[in-house]
Amino acid sequence: MSEPAYRRILLKLSGEALQGPSGNGGIDFDTVARFCDEVAQARAMGVDIGMVVGGGNIFRGVKGAQTGLDRPTGDYMGMLATVINALAIQASLEQRGVATRVLTAIEMRPVAEPYIRRRAQRHLEKGRVVIFGAGTGNPFFTTDTAAALRANEIGANVLMKATNVDGVYDDDPRKNPNAKRYEELDYTTALTQNLGVMDATAVSLCRENRLPILVFNLTRPGSIIRVLRGEKIGTLVKGA
Repeated sequence: MSEPAYRRILLKLSGEALQGPSGNGGIDFDTVARFCDEVAQARAMGVDIGMVVGGGNIFRGVKGAQTGLDRPTGDYMGMLATVINALAIQASLEQRGVATRVLTAIEMRPVAEPYIRRRAQRHLEKGRVVIFGAGTGNPFFTTDTAAALRANEIGANVLMKATNVDGVYDDDPRKNPNAKRYEELDYTTALTQNLGVMDATAVSLCRENRLPILVFNLTRPGSIIRVLRGEKIGTLVKGA
């Protein structure tokens, strides 16, 4: 087998992706199983894998204001939702014989290890998939920003953002059939044109550290493996 295109990756998975085709919230374990099958294949290729998962299928912090919650409280509730998702992914991966560790930015020792950068790196060196929960541990920051932060901290070669569309478009492809998909894009264009790659803080952090972002469609089976084999799919965001 040829060498993978990337030796260490950070996968960013939205919480909504875990709810499956129903879109009714919660966790669809068939969807989780399919995703974990691909992660297990990627790990078998010798790729170091870190993951950040959102919590929007359970609770989204920014929606807390609609129910009378203050923003920090809503964000902390959202962080706890990410830990529930992280534990579901961990259980599914370990059913497939993949060693994992969940590390959380908010300490909850009976459930997971507290996040320490060197500990995370050591787990990766030992071949364990590391799942980062609870975002950055701070309100007002998204899990996109957490993914960019963790990717840079662990020395990932690429930040792979899994979405339900096959890349970045100049318009919403679900509403405009003539929307153009970008194969490659530079950070500044993504920011100035507000193309929705990730939130501005996350993109800026990747730009400062020259970390490429690959936006791809997770709902298409085999996408992660295709990327690791060097195929060009989705949209690659990098320097000019």
